[in-house]
Amino acid sequence: MAETMQAQVKLNSKTIPILVIILGLIQLAFPYKGWMILLVGLGGVWGLSYLWAQILARQLIFRREVRFGWAHVGDQLEERFTLANLSFVPALWVEIIDHTTMPGYTASRVTGVGGDSQNSWQTKGICTRRGIFTLGPTTLCTSDPFGLYSVTLFHPNSATLTVTPPIVHLPTIDVAPGGRAGEGRTRPNMFERTVSTSGIRDYVPGDSYNWIHWPSSARRGSLYVRQFDSMPSGDWWIFVDLDRRAQAGEGFASTEEHAVILAASLADRGLQLRRSVGLVGHGQELIWLPPRDGDAQRQEILRALARAETGPHTLAELLASTHPGAARTNSLIIITAAVEATWLEALFPLLKRGAVATVLLLDPVSFGVPASADGIQTLLANMGVTHYLITKDLLDRPEARPGQQGQWQWRVSPSGRAVLVNKPDLQWKVLG
Repeated sequence: MAETMQAQVKLNSKTIPILVIILGLIQLAFPYKGWMILLVGLGGVWGLSYLWAQILARQLIFRREVRFGWAHVGDQLEERFTLANLSFVPALWVEIIDHTTMPGYTASRVTGVGGDSQNSWQTKGICTRRGIFTLGPTTLCTSDPFGLYSVTLFHPNSATLTVTPPIVHLPTIDVAPGGRAGEGRTRPNMFERTVSTSGIRDYVPGDSYNWIHWPSSARRGSLYVRQFDSMPSGDWWIFVDLDRRAQAGEGFASTEEHAVILAASLADRGLQLRRSVGLVGHGQELIWLPPRDGDAQRQEILRALARAETGPHTLAELLASTHPGAARTNSLIIITAAVEATWLEALFPLLKRGAVATVLLLDPVSFGVPASADGIQTLLANMGVTHYLITKDLLDRPEARPGQQGQWQWRVSPSGRAVLVNKPDLQWKVLG
């Protein structure tokens, strides 16, 4: 299938046309065999160059194909190019100028193609940065053998490539569960009487009176409620602090990139646990994805994190803008590098409404900033908030750049049989 291109033929120099005109006038005024030979020779070169350039402009065909439309950071990008010449005249040289926006990758090169033939090649590159990028468009430049005319062909076809942050295994992080029995998503055939109790706890305003353990309450002189083994956990709300003033480090070794990877990995874990997961952040743009489950939500979260950029909005503003009712009985996962305690005031009302917080505090010292996190860790401990100090070493490992896309993945079943769990998409797709 021919790919539509916009062609432009341009005369590079007016020297030969001017000489031909001058020689023609001289021959008319002073006929001479020598003038005629020069006139025919230069005129022939001029005419041949023009025809050659016009043929190339109409008969060169270019096709560009990509194997994947998405990738993780560290994955390999593959493209295939085909340059065909439908005419009998060769294109001695063709410069391919790639206008792809992905950093560290270009498909530009110089090649050639003979008459009535084609030339194909492939390029490979590593996706080194998350984001939304464009593959293409492409410009082709060539000329006639004498260089009198330049031919520019613009191939407008392009494709969007989404490079999402990598997902890594986080074995040392446990999210504090939110929710209380009798609240949250309704489950069929689940009755309170089928839930076994594991102990008692202090009564909290909002607890059902049906949960009160009267013998213990009478014996201790205050209200106590039963604590259940099978309490349904609430939704996960992941808050990512994108305040540029709180960030440390540069490039991949920065708190911004680590926060994004943590958010992607925790969202993937929550969805695998069949939780409803939401994402909140405010950098250059507001990210507000209410909790949902399923693969569609995973892709939405990854796309949002792929284009997330730091901005002027603080974590305190982000938490304060959250309606307290939205956080009730839910798990709040806060990822931040802010060691100042100002944002804790905005967190406290959410905790009073029943939210359960887990704070992932990115250690600024490990990212090259001499700012101690001891103070805010003490305050979080006094508030009873589960928190973890995340150092750069946690994600500074090969898993953070998986590069597994396009590879066959297998697992071994209990019977010893190899089962295919991931078949890569090996189909080439034409840029459109």
